[in-house]
Parts: sequence; C-alpha cells; structure tokens
Amino acid sequence: MSLKTTDLCDAHSDHLRIVSPLFRCYGGRRLFSGAISTVKVFEDNALVRAALEEPGRGRVLVVDGGGSMRCALLGDNLADLGRRNDWTGVLVYGCVRDSADLAQIDFGVKALNTHPLKSVKKGVGERDVPVTFAGVTFHPGHWLYADEDGVIVAGEAVHAG
Repeated sequence: MSLKTTDLCDAHSDHLRIVSPLFRCYGGRRLFSGAISTVKVFEDNALVRAALEEPGRGRVLVVDGGGSMRCALLGDNLADLGRRNDWTGVLVYGCVRDSADLAQIDFGVKALNTHPLKSVKKGVGERDVPVTFAGVTFHPGHWLYADEDGVIVAGEAVHAG
C-alpha cells in the first residue's frame, strides 16, 4: 500500500486524525512515517537532542515546542544525528534553522517556520507524554504519516508491511 497521505486518507479516513495544515517541509525526505515518540519543551532543545541520540528504530519524533517563533529547536546537526540513529523524521511545533542544509539531509523535517537563533539547553521538558497541537493529540506509539500534502495520525500502522 502507498504511504502517501492522500491514499491513506482515501482508504482509512474513519480511523485517522488529520493535523491542521500549518507545517512546511524542510528535510530532504519529503515522505516519512513511523511510530511516534514525543518531547514537550519550550525554547529548549536539550531533550530533542537526547531523544535523537537514542536508536530511533524507524520512529518519528514529535516535538511540542509550544508554537514558539522565538528560536529554533532543530538544525542540520540534530537532523543528521536523527538520520544516523535511524529516526525517519521530526514534526516540530516550532521553528527549525539551517533550512538549506536540512533540505540536503535524507531525513523528514516538518516545522512551522525557520528562525536563525538556537535555543537554550537547560533540559527542561517532558518525554513520551501525549502532546496536543494543530487539532490533534499525538500519543507515543501511535503512527504518524507525513508528506507534501500534510500530516495524519493513526492509532496503529495503517499500511501494509
């Protein structure tokens, strides 16, 4: 089965949650999916780094950054770290930086916008808790599918294989 969000919506719309269309594609991998892991932070990306340092096992990191537009929570170094550790991508409810470099990395990155300023690194936040933004609650272990057409979430994998 296709992993395109449009095809998945056609086949499974009764079992999906569709994320409000707020996010732009920044990574070199435009279509990505995987089981969800979450971090909830505000203008502090230490937990984002800690998560991406772990083996991703094909998961997607959902970062609830509170929608802040005052600094970036992910840049090219963290995206490359995630790629090397077998994460398929990140969804950032906040900003990213190094956008030209992100586009060259085979890693899915969706975010609200870009910002040149890096975040603080105090390690404040929560890991693997349900987070809610863009009209959807993201639960650790549920599945996220993302591409140029949007982001959808399902309680379990809705694709074959």
